[in-house]
Amino acid sequence: MLPLAMGAFYLTFLAVLFSGIAARDQMTIAGLVRVQGPRFGVLVTSLVLAAISSALAAYAASVVLVTLPVPARPILMAIALGLAGLESLILSPRKTFREPTHSLGALALVLIAHQITDAARFTLFGLAVGMSAPLAAGLGGGLAALVLVGSANAFPAAFNTLAIRIARRVVGGLLLLVAVTMFLASRGNV
Repeated sequence: MLPLAMGAFYLTFLAVLFSGIAARDQMTIAGLVRVQGPRFGVLVTSLVLAAISSALAAYAASVVLVTLPVPARPILMAIALGLAGLESLILSPRKTFREPTHSLGALALVLIAHQITDAARFTLFGLAVGMSAPLAAGLGGGLAALVLVGSANAFPAAFNTLAIRIARRVVGGLLLLVAVTMFLASRGNV
């Protein structure tokens, strides 16, 4: 059991790290820090919300695992990864703020709305279901989410480049390709 859990931890950590590149929450944090400078409250709020949204994704996976038959798990994982890929390809985060707020409550609402529907949480959910390891996947994905929001706070200028936006699109395309391949393989067509 331990090797499976470790595999789920590391795979989810890496997958969430890549799927969360230049995500909407990261761009929001980086844009706010670029305009207002580093603020301890923004860092703490973003870290707490990243942990909460990752825990919610892992919890949702554990609830789904109770009722989902084993043969359907790879299909649900493929659907979740496909949604993550589409989110990365279709939804484009805003570059800069017009009027950034100083309110941590408003920031919290914006961040949680972004994080609940972002590629990183879809990836975490899908891998937790597909590998039947919601705790290990949740811990790995949560750690990656903390790294992602921490990097946006520490290096805000890095998120204002074309290269990182292109990287987001490339990762989204790869996630979509993996999802289609997994779906076809689970159906016996590959």
